[in-house]
Amino acid sequence: MSIADSTETTMEPDADEIARQRRKRVETFGKWLLPAVVLVLMLVIWDRIVVWNEIPHYILPGPGLVFETLIKDWAMLFEALLVTVQITLMALAVAVIGGVGLAVLFTQSRLVEMSFYPYAVILQVTPIVAIAPLIFIYVDSRIAGLLLCAWLVAFFPVLSNTTLGLNSADHNLRDLFRIYGASRWQTLRFLQLPSALPYFLGGLRIAGGLSLIGAVVAEYVAGTGGLKSGLAFRILEAGYRLNIPRMFAALILIAGTGVIIFAGLSFLSHMLLRKWHESALKRDH
Repeated sequence: MSIADSTETTMEPDADEIARQRRKRVETFGKWLLPAVVLVLMLVIWDRIVVWNEIPHYILPGPGLVFETLIKDWAMLFEALLVTVQITLMALAVAVIGGVGLAVLFTQSRLVEMSFYPYAVILQVTPIVAIAPLIFIYVDSRIAGLLLCAWLVAFFPVLSNTTLGLNSADHNLRDLFRIYGASRWQTLRFLQLPSALPYFLGGLRIAGGLSLIGAVVAEYVAGTGGLKSGLAFRILEAGYRLNIPRMFAALILIAGTGVIIFAGLSFLSHMLLRKWHESALKRDH
């Protein structure tokens, strides 16, 4: 091999590395730019449809009027947003505690899993709008009723994914733990729980959005107002008054809250998995 060929061979990895870095920068830039461009185009099209067709604001307001209403009614909508977020986060926290606890119990006792898992499935497949009226009949506290409805929606993904993760621990490693005389608690703590973490985090991302949906749907069913009313009631109230811009403003806040919850849980998942799990390592390299 000549010196020129040797030099060319040693330079090839550098060229590949430069190309890879360039592609990574383009992907990172495009990940933020492309959604922003699509959003701007959608807003422009929305505005032009309203203007060209002279649609009244009580049927379809333009994006400018919606933004103006969001600013004008910010105090009212923000107070309602806090109520909705409070119910959502409380339901998510209870779903995590109950789902993980019950999943651990299922993996420790096959008899308990066979006895109670079918009822968890029944609760999941039954629409919350069918259960919520009964809940508000038997539960005196409105906040407790909303929390229970949101919890019922968010509970099953955490339970199901965590149970799957706990049962998916490598059987060869389980045999190794058994050979070295590890107790059930040690096997659970050092093998099953770490193995279940990616599954749990996947279920948590799903449950985050579902808890928000459950809180909103439950308030629709409750249909009561007052100082502790959330965004769902504000949407109902605006619909009764034909205040469609306020309805759109509240919907934007709900959608934004869902995006923030998902982004926050995705970031948490990435931070916990980025140093060892394949799903996170592929995003880093």
